[in-house]
Amino acid sequence: MNRRLLLASIATAAASRVAAQTSAPQQAQTIAPPSPALSGMSDAQRKHINDTMAVGSLSLALSRIALPKANNALLKQFIEFEIAEQETVADILKTLQTNSAPTGSIQAPTDAELKQNLDDTGKASVEKLRASRAGSEFDHAYIQYEVEGHRKLLDIQEVYLKVHDNLDQTNVAKLGRGMIKEHLTLLTGVQKVG
Repeated sequence: MNRRLLLASIATAAASRVAAQTSAPQQAQTIAPPSPALSGMSDAQRKHINDTMAVGSLSLALSRIALPKANNALLKQFIEFEIAEQETVADILKTLQTNSAPTGSIQAPTDAELKQNLDDTGKASVEKLRASRAGSEFDHAYIQYEVEGHRKLLDIQEVYLKVHDNLDQTNVAKLGRGMIKEHLTLLTGVQKVG
């Protein structure tokens, strides 16, 4: 629960900065209109968002498949947290990417939106896990996908944190890095128990 509160706080801070920027006096906007979100982003920002969304979309898609099939109670709990987290992160990154108006709710991506972010390997992983039957082998396969994905996500955050060219996005990457490390530890623990 504390992770959700912390993530919500970061999202609120990022949204507040966007709101403050967009609610500047009209005269200031006339002199220097804000540039469109994508054109105003650095290559490092775009790469960070795109890479994080690609790997996060795979994790979310796999977790949605795994929730009704997982047998281990600790794994089910992890999956629930992972779904909530990845839906939140996807919403935050989409807001940063599109410079959308801030809202207090989370717009979770649809399965179709997730699929658009997946490469052929990711799509094959989703179909393979979807076709797997519930049981200990399923749980093990899901954990392996998640460990691999979290390692990729950690690398993506570390690369962006060396550039750190945007305050909000840097804070998202810092928060992400900590949570990813925590998830890797949790997955190792579930693997030992399961």
